[in-house]
Amino acid sequence: MDHISRRKFNKTLSKGIVGSTFLSSLPYACALGADQNNQKKLGVALVGLGSYSTYQLAPALMDCEYCYLSAIVTGTPEKEKIWQDKYGITRENVYNYDNFDKIASNNSVDIIYVVLPNSMHADFSIRAARAGKHVICEKPMAMNVEECDAIIDACKKANVKLGVGYRLHSEPYTKEIKRIVAAKEFGKINYIGAEAAYRSTSNPEQWRLNIELSGGGALMNMGVYAIQSVIYGSGENPISVTAQEFSTRPDYFKETDETITAQFEFESGVFANIMTSHNVSANKLFGSCDNGWFELDPASTYIPLAGRTSKGPLNFKQERQQKLQMDDFAKHVLMGAPNVAPGEMGKRDMIIVEAIYKSIAAGNKKIPLNLGQMGL
Repeated sequence: MDHISRRKFNKTLSKGIVGSTFLSSLPYACALGADQNNQKKLGVALVGLGSYSTYQLAPALMDCEYCYLSAIVTGTPEKEKIWQDKYGITRENVYNYDNFDKIASNNSVDIIYVVLPNSMHADFSIRAARAGKHVICEKPMAMNVEECDAIIDACKKANVKLGVGYRLHSEPYTKEIKRIVAAKEFGKINYIGAEAAYRSTSNPEQWRLNIELSGGGALMNMGVYAIQSVIYGSGENPISVTAQEFSTRPDYFKETDETITAQFEFESGVFANIMTSHNVSANKLFGSCDNGWFELDPASTYIPLAGRTSKGPLNFKQERQQKLQMDDFAKHVLMGAPNVAPGEMGKRDMIIVEAIYKSIAAGNKKIPLNLGQMGL
């Protein structure tokens, strides 16, 4: 599972977006680590203190009802004291990549959230499970289906829960689309279109452009959101996919895919099209039905989402998506609530990703998919 050495990873990280801007001013201090009320919550250890942990997950954990930030794991020693001071994390709850396995004896850690480059997801998720901790693995779940299976098996053997970092399944606009689809509110669905893309052309050293760390380009990043969108926008898994790849800047996207489009067929007759890119900006979900339509625009960003249907605009209270996501997983652990993004969902999406790459490699050939109800 160790695709790239940790030393090489840290060297790459120091130049890339994950390690950038961390030392900017931090707006508030907190001593959650010493808060007695947290005895009723689950302690979360963040593994990897890049931009997503810094600006999304850690702030969200300050507002969670069922979990809190109890520990950190980082390969950058300079970050340790900053996070300790900001979040009241004790010295014994600070780990690095080498001593990570000692976290097994730490009773203040219940959940380990792996927020590392894709090539490190399987290694640290499996080690987290063997440490007896519940696991959240950031998307995409792994580099390939084989690694997804290894993570799922490790969690089953350790009798721990496994979730994937699909924040949108806890987000109210997305949940409303899923409700509309399940209720057949606008009759039969005929077409789904999903776009998930952004321009990522300012930092050629970022890890997402390194095939050893990322395993792929736009498809392995934003493309997973587009795949998810057409699945919950149709309420079923696709039965085939045909895909195409486009490159307008091969000098910049040397190792990874720049732009991919793909067409899906579904058992019910739904047809879907997705577009994902690291060189254009687009973010939308649209569904056309016999008796109406639904739309999210934007559909997968951190900023407040927006939506409407043929009946009128959607209007829901919006909270930080990561807060809702982590509380949902904590409730799954504590109370047996449904796991809204289980490991099988992450594996299903990786099966689809591999089929898309296979279609492109075979000259845009249609690739059959046999997913059944996996991940639904």
